[in-house]
Amino acid sequence: MSEKDLLYNTILARSFSKNEQKRLGYGAFIASLFFVFTLCTFFKPYLSPLPIVESQLSVDVGLRMLRISETHKPKALSSSNYTTFQNNITSNTTNTQRLNDTSLPKNHSDSFNRTTPTLISKEQVISDGNKMEETVKCKKQSRTEVCELNGDVRVHGKSATILTAITSAFSGNTTWQMRPYARKRDPGAMNNVREWTVKLDKNAERLENANFSRCVTNHSVPAIVFSLGGYSMNNFHAFADIVVPLFTTARRFNGEVQFLVTNKNQAWINKFKEILRSLSNYDLIHIDDEDETHCFTTVIVGLKIHPEYFRELTIDSSFSEYSMSDFRRFLRDAYSLRNAAVDLRRRRPRIMILSRAGSRAFTNADEIASAAGETGFEVVVAEASTGLARFAETVNSCDVMLGVHGAGLTNMVFLPENAVVVQILPIGGFEWLAETDFGRPAKGMNLRYLEYKIAAEESSLVRKYGRDHEIVRDPSAVIKRGWMAFKSTYLVQNVTVDINRFKPVLGKAFELLQTQSM
Repeated sequence: MSEKDLLYNTILARSFSKNEQKRLGYGAFIASLFFVFTLCTFFKPYLSPLPIVESQLSVDVGLRMLRISETHKPKALSSSNYTTFQNNITSNTTNTQRLNDTSLPKNHSDSFNRTTPTLISKEQVISDGNKMEETVKCKKQSRTEVCELNGDVRVHGKSATILTAITSAFSGNTTWQMRPYARKRDPGAMNNVREWTVKLDKNAERLENANFSRCVTNHSVPAIVFSLGGYSMNNFHAFADIVVPLFTTARRFNGEVQFLVTNKNQAWINKFKEILRSLSNYDLIHIDDEDETHCFTTVIVGLKIHPEYFRELTIDSSFSEYSMSDFRRFLRDAYSLRNAAVDLRRRRPRIMILSRAGSRAFTNADEIASAAGETGFEVVVAEASTGLARFAETVNSCDVMLGVHGAGLTNMVFLPENAVVVQILPIGGFEWLAETDFGRPAKGMNLRYLEYKIAAEESSLVRKYGRDHEIVRDPSAVIKRGWMAFKSTYLVQNVTVDINRFKPVLGKAFELLQTQSM
């Protein structure tokens, strides 16, 4: 120990006891920490040019520098409150067992038995200042990715590239990939969706020297890039993945928007031409075929959809300026449908029995029709194979829609308000699918919902395999093998409805309509 140290210790010993020396040391240490913290706080704005990053979740490989903030919740334009009804009808004689492990995320083999889906409802935007946020706004959710690009935006279809000029320095990655289809966690769908590259470039002059030429066509209206790939030819997915999201994305432009379609699908375009014409005043562009550069001041890549993954056929006004009531009103206008709500003052209630040519068909539709007639209904038996406009008109003329679980039930979007949807559940643990695809959406459309779970004896699988076969006796064992096992087994059965078991359902549907008309 040095002489200096001995002198220092001697002075302390004369002035303070050992315990007091320790307390003094602790106090000095705490004071030093407080002093350092004060310095860091005061000089923090000068230590780094980067903004605060609350969290990092990449939209793709390119979008790594993002600021995470809670999703903006605009006030809804329409705030009507509706009373919904849920009626689950089963027979008093024979009840099918409800399986607790039959949560079936359709087309999601990676989460087959998931009952509580992961929720990602964060808004992510480029984080290098307010000017950048005005230029590029990207949102990543559990089901979709949407980017709004503003300023000098150039689209080249042949190379699937979108270039955006930025006016300020940007420290993050400036290139990322997107597939503009609203079911991003489903490989089966996304494998059929073309990948697009979005690039940011600070030097506007370099855009002229990129891999494609100067602007050939300049557009005076915004553009929306979306895909007609995925599962677009399935009627349910056509509405859930494209039509409803397209409405929520494009409606605010009042027709002054240009559609840029990737994954050309002329059959889809022909089927939904009334909807496309009602949302855009311009002929759509099959952008994949375009070798010339189209230039816009605003381009939206992808479609907006409900932030929760398993909320099908739903528009939540907490996250959108529109609602499902707005969407259904839009459909009535697009297809010139007359009936906004059920009105039975001068006629008998009308029931539509959905027939199917393939699997999950009624094998005794005539008996069902007869029973419905005896209940008091006027009966229509129809298959959704005609043109959509004509079929929409037929659906809108009915007060009840009855069908086995399948894409045909999606046409309930054309029913008048306060109508009744009756879904027939085959054996195999369809409860999760039934509620997710049609049960919950029906209630959100101001429709009344009933479901009928068939007994094993009403399924064609009993005749094929026998009552004691695992497929009939223990569907949960099959479900554990994955979506493909479920699909190949339970989506191919037909239904022979036990009329005596089913009559109470018809009676309940009739009663709900009579109550509404009073």
